[in-house]
Amino acid sequence: MATKSITLPDIGNYENTPVIEVLVSPGDRVEKEDSLITLESDKATMEIPSPYSGEIKKVLVKVDDTINKGDLIAEIEADEEDAATEAPAEEEGKAEEPTEKAEEKPAEPEKPTPSAPSEEKSAQEATPPAEAPVNRQGAGAKFHASPSVRLFARKLGVDLANVTGTGPKGRIQQEDVEAAIKKVMEGVAKGGAATGAGIPPLPEIDFSQFGEIEEKPLSRIKKLSGRHLSTAWLNIPHVTQFDEADITELEAFRKSLKARAEKQGIKMTPLVFVLKALAHVLREFPNMNASLAPDGENLVVKKYINLGVAVDTPNGLVVPVVRDVDQKGIFELSEELMAISERARDGKLTGEDLSGGTFSVSSLGGIGGTQFTPIVNGPEVGILGVSKASMQPVWNGSEFEPRLMLPLALSYDHRVIDGAEGARFMTTLSRTLTDLRELML
Repeated sequence: MATKSITLPDIGNYENTPVIEVLVSPGDRVEKEDSLITLESDKATMEIPSPYSGEIKKVLVKVDDTINKGDLIAEIEADEEDAATEAPAEEEGKAEEPTEKAEEKPAEPEKPTPSAPSEEKSAQEATPPAEAPVNRQGAGAKFHASPSVRLFARKLGVDLANVTGTGPKGRIQQEDVEAAIKKVMEGVAKGGAATGAGIPPLPEIDFSQFGEIEEKPLSRIKKLSGRHLSTAWLNIPHVTQFDEADITELEAFRKSLKARAEKQGIKMTPLVFVLKALAHVLREFPNMNASLAPDGENLVVKKYINLGVAVDTPNGLVVPVVRDVDQKGIFELSEELMAISERARDGKLTGEDLSGGTFSVSSLGGIGGTQFTPIVNGPEVGILGVSKASMQPVWNGSEFEPRLMLPLALSYDHRVIDGAEGARFMTTLSRTLTDLRELML
C-alpha cells in the first residue's frame, strides 16, 4: 500500500470552482470512482470521484474553498492494485498549492451601499458625499465570491465592491447581492431618486397564518437554473410562435428502423429526427444560430451547430449539449442522446457537456400537453418547444384524414429575429419534418 495524492482533474473551462460538499473524512474507506467532493459552477454541480480504492488519510479542502485543476483534494492510502496508478496532474497540484492558499485571504470588505450603473458613472464625475461609503479594496481586487454569484451580480449590474459578504471569510453570497439591491430599492420607495431599472419584490406573506405549511429547500440545480432563467426572461424580449408539423410519414419511417436500432442497443425517439431537421434548417437561417454581442450592435454567427437538449432529472432540469448535430446520422445521434441523458440523470455531466450550445430544444412529448412557451436559453437567441403528437383530422382537399400532428413552439430574441423571419423558420422546419426528403436538398 502507498500513500497517494488526489488532485482535481480537468473538469472543463472552469476556474476557482467552489466546494459545496465534502463527502469523505479521514479514516473513511472509499472505492475507486466513489465521490469525494461536490463542486458547483455557474451551470451545474459535479461530483469528483476517487481515482483509487483505499483509506482516506487527509482531506485537504473544505466547504467554501475554491479549487482549480491540479489542486490537492485529499491523500489516500491506496490499495496495492491501484498503487501503481498515478493520479493526473499530481505534481502540478503541489506546485499550485501556495497560490490557492494565498487566495484564501481576501481583503476584509467594507460595509458600503450598492450602486446602480448610473450611480457609478456619476461617481467618476463628482466627489462623493462625505457619508457615502468608499471602496478601499482597489480596482484590481478580487472579491471573495463564487463564479455563480459573480455572474448573478454582473447580470443585475451590481458592483461587488459595494456589497458586504456575510458568508465564511467574508464570502459574498447571492443573498448579499439581493440584500444590496433591496436596500437601493427601499431608498427609492422612500422618496429617493431612482438610479436604474428596478423590479418591485413580491410581498412577503406568512402563509402559516392560513394553515399548515412545510418549507422545502430547492435543489442546487433548480437554484442555479432559476437564476439563469430569471436573467434570460428579464434581459431578452421574448416572442413565441406556434405551429404544427405533420409527422405521419416520419413516424412510420422511425418505426421501420426500430428493429435495426434495437439490435444495436439504441432507442430511437422522435426527438432525434427533430434535432436532425432543426440542424438542417439552422443552416438556412444562420441568424437563429447566433448570439447578440455584448455591445448590442453586432451578431455573433456560429458556423457550428451544437444543440442543447433539456433533460428532466430527479434534481431538476439540465441542458446538456449534443455537438455537431448537422454532421451526424440518426443512429449516431440516438446513441449520443441516450448517453448524455443518462449522465444527466446520474449527475455525472461535465463542464464540457453543458457548454457550447448554439440553440436549445425542450421536449415534453413524452409527458403530454398541447403547447407551452419555452424561455430562451441566453445568450442563445432561440429555443424550440416540442409537445406531444396526436392524431387529428386534416382536410386533404376532398376529405378529412387522420394525420399525426406535432405541436411546435418557437421562442426567440426579438432584438435579433423579427416575426417574419421567425414564421419562415417555423414553416421551413414543419415542412422538413413532414417530408424528410428535404434533408437531402
